[in-house]
Amino acid sequence: MKQLSILVLAFIMVLSACTGGSQKSTETENEKNMFTGAKGEVKIMTLDPGHFHAALILKKMYDQVSPVVHTYAPEGADVDDHLARVESFNTREEDPTNWEVITYRGPDFFEKMISECPGNVMNMAGNNAKKTDYILKTVEAGINVLADKPMVISPEEFPKLEKAFHVAEENGVLLYDIMTERHEITTLLQRELSQLPEVFGTLQAGSEEEPAITKESVHHFFKYVSGKALKRPAWFFDTKQQGEGIVDVNTHLVDLIQWEAFPEVVLSKDDVEIVSAKRWTTDLTPEMFKKVTYLDEYPEYLKKDVDGDVLKVYSNGEINYKLKGIHAKASVIWNFQAPEGAADTHYSIMRGTKCNLEIVQGEAEGYKPKLYIEATDVDLNEFAGSLNNAVSGLEEKYPGLSVEKIGDNKWALSIPDEYKVGHEAHFGQVTEKYLQYLVDGKLPEWEVPNMIVKYYTTTEGMKAAMK
Repeated sequence: MKQLSILVLAFIMVLSACTGGSQKSTETENEKNMFTGAKGEVKIMTLDPGHFHAALILKKMYDQVSPVVHTYAPEGADVDDHLARVESFNTREEDPTNWEVITYRGPDFFEKMISECPGNVMNMAGNNAKKTDYILKTVEAGINVLADKPMVISPEEFPKLEKAFHVAEENGVLLYDIMTERHEITTLLQRELSQLPEVFGTLQAGSEEEPAITKESVHHFFKYVSGKALKRPAWFFDTKQQGEGIVDVNTHLVDLIQWEAFPEVVLSKDDVEIVSAKRWTTDLTPEMFKKVTYLDEYPEYLKKDVDGDVLKVYSNGEINYKLKGIHAKASVIWNFQAPEGAADTHYSIMRGTKCNLEIVQGEAEGYKPKLYIEATDVDLNEFAGSLNNAVSGLEEKYPGLSVEKIGDNKWALSIPDEYKVGHEAHFGQVTEKYLQYLVDGKLPEWEVPNMIVKYYTTTEGMKAAMK
């Protein structure tokens, strides 16, 4: 009898580890939620880390997260590069981390993770070909998921992702994607100002030619991460594995459009109308390909995209659409390498009835994002007073913030450097927010429906662009 009790107890412990301790909705919130914020209670399992984003959530330590991280991956350079990045964080001179990474390598890496289940949160950032399938099977096993974007790369797979969100709710686990750009300071302040009627008025309806809200992101295949030239895996250039730009980086842009135009509003797929979409290639020579992958030849799976000796990658895309009647545009452009002194850039404009809020990151701004306020068809003296009062009010939340007039009807926000933490630090900020959601036992009410709408928009945009 005693032996049977021990076996039952062991089974319960294994079940608890693989369900995040969350039970069905008939239980009270306290019974349902195993996370309390206690030291080391979150145990991360990293799955097939083929993208450097997988390492960036480990660039800092979190009290709530155990220092032991289990990694499951196939043999190859992807996992080697990931482990080297984590080790570089452990051995850096300033504020080193102390992660202990236990790694399993093998073709059955996913099945091994599910069967062993040494953690309660799965993180993944890498090859996207099977990502939606992995997400669904992981939440079916009762494991929380913190996933890099995109969570789906084709219209055919979208229903599977939608199902994953429903299964996650049924199993009491949290499925969440890493939206770092919500933490960029000029974007935060653009959103803040757009919510002040005395400054912004209301968001215009816009048109296809002049959308009410536009987001454009320019990226580069060759760049530096954590001070080192980034080596990209060859599969990154295969849109069947990475996804086209219109469903990849555009995930961030569509997310920001929803988050800024309709903050904390629960959206539905019926709110989306695709107006037009297009896609085009970035062309890479063999020399460019070698510089970023260290490979002398294109792998066999890329040969389908080679014209002569030029690799043509459908990494660029644009979606023009209406969201609750508001015209919006999201576009992504991939170049090979940035000009001297430049990096990945973001452009955004929100058109209000009183002013435009524009983020520019060009040469004149030293390739650092700058937020401009341009008054439109208002009394300028009255507007200046409203703007100064608004910025003074925001200073409580963002000490040191100020505004400078730079033209007859144009102002620029002066933002203290302490808020300009950089893209890599945003991964830690998203992780901290997710850790709090685990303690809360739920995501904000609007997050899941709006994630569904976001991926519906990108995949429907791709479908339109393919026609």
